[in-house]
Amino acid sequence: MGDVILIRHGATEWSRDGRHTSYTDLPLLPQGEEQARALAPMLARHDIGLTLCSPLERARSTAKLAGLDPVRIEPDLHEWDYGGYEGVTTVDIHRTRPDWNLWTDGVTPGPEGHPGETPEQIGARADRVLATVHAALRESERDVVLVAHAHILRVLTARYLGLPPSAGALFLLATGTMSRLGAEHGQAAVAAWNERPR
Repeated sequence: MGDVILIRHGATEWSRDGRHTSYTDLPLLPQGEEQARALAPMLARHDIGLTLCSPLERARSTAKLAGLDPVRIEPDLHEWDYGGYEGVTTVDIHRTRPDWNLWTDGVTPGPEGHPGETPEQIGARADRVLATVHAALRESERDVVLVAHAHILRVLTARYLGLPPSAGALFLLATGTMSRLGAEHGQAAVAAWNERPR
């Protein structure tokens, strides 16, 4: 059975500055473009059967620069909807909510169309993506690649391992990295994490 390869998009202005970025469709920085290109040789070592990608530009650009073609856009790989915390840093949120934790508290409502998501809601999206992934892995020995964003990929990792969505807090994920989920003796496992080109 193939592995699940996770690609977090390259750096953007807001990811560099620690600002929560979900629906704001920022382009990659030049550094982010370099990160994406550097993933191509790493990905070339894998037999890829399916690539699913977030609809947002930073993920689509990363996939293209990393040489992933074709890709299938998967709306459920959209980043966590941060609602009223879009563009805001955790430091700024803690000024008014010192005990706030995204993984347990969720977010405040944002503008129309962006009510924000709870950990359970993003967990449900991750489960839908995993249903597609597992179906593809059953049909083929080839790997499945997911190109997306830090928090959705961290929640997806938790759910892959049978953990609650809030356990995504355990998996730091840097921009422009590749991680790999697999299995050992039939048990879901993390095979590699936060890999960068050497």
